[in-house]
Amino acid sequence: QVQLVESGGGSVQAGGSLRLSCTTSGLRFDDYVMGWFRQAPGKEREGVSCIGWTGGGAYYADSVKGRFTISRDNAKNTLYLEMNNLKSEDTGTYYCAADAYLSYVSSHRAGPVLCGKTNVDYWGKGTLVTVSS
Repeated sequence: QVQLVESGGGSVQAGGSLRLSCTTSGLRFDDYVMGWFRQAPGKEREGVSCIGWTGGGAYYADSVKGRFTISRDNAKNTLYLEMNNLKSEDTGTYYCAADAYLSYVSSHRAGPVLCGKTNVDYWGKGTLVTVSS
């Protein structure tokens, strides 16, 4: 049974930092493109940052460039999102996503493709991030 479990969410003031983790089980982690999506209240879910299966080709939405850093540890089957200088507009539920590598041309080009998808192989249940100004 595949599981993606997010952790690290919480409430912070604007300018603060959080580190999200997504621990996976039941899948071969290094065969999956991984990403972080978020859904703000009343808005559709959007891709925030995604990364290829080898760890290359990190993609960031324009709204988070320079503030967020995605990384993965294939030995620990875990995906991370370091979020700095948080803004009120970063508030939302953050979801971890996993998509099998077979439909992708290369790891280096996988990030933007995954972040543009609405259907992926697996989703986590999400972790809430609240940023107060």
